[in-house]
Amino acid sequence: MRITDPKDAYAGLLFVLFGAAAMIFSIKYTIGTAAKMGPGYFPFVLGAVLCAIGSVVGLKSLFRSKEAEKGPSLDWKPVALVLSSVVLFGLFLRPLGLLVSTILMIVVASAASHEFRLKEALVNAGALAFIVLMIFVYFLDFQVPVWPSFLLTRA
Repeated sequence: MRITDPKDAYAGLLFVLFGAAAMIFSIKYTIGTAAKMGPGYFPFVLGAVLCAIGSVVGLKSLFRSKEAEKGPSLDWKPVALVLSSVVLFGLFLRPLGLLVSTILMIVVASAASHEFRLKEALVNAGALAFIVLMIFVYFLDFQVPVWPSFLLTRA
């Protein structure tokens, strides 16, 4: 048999190798049973599942025809907007505070959608900013600036 899709063959081999490594390293610990799991149970089962997935992917590379259809093309605009929204959040968290940075992140990430509407994005951003404020500042007591720093500085 010939490998018709080398990317799938290599991915399958890599999955099997990582799965086998997880299984080998986990046998140092007590594995136990499904009813009474030991510390090695989860890594062992996860490694076995990874080996099974790798075997399926690797076998698929043997039987796929060369004329296999191409996957969907990647639209770079949404990817760039979502990733840049996270970068902007990180850059503007200290100077603009948590609320403004969160709203900015949500609006920029929402612009990645083909159905983007500014009013809906602002409403979602406001609701999510309130939820973020409640969870991270009030419940978890994170020490992050909430308001923009230029509002808090005194002359």
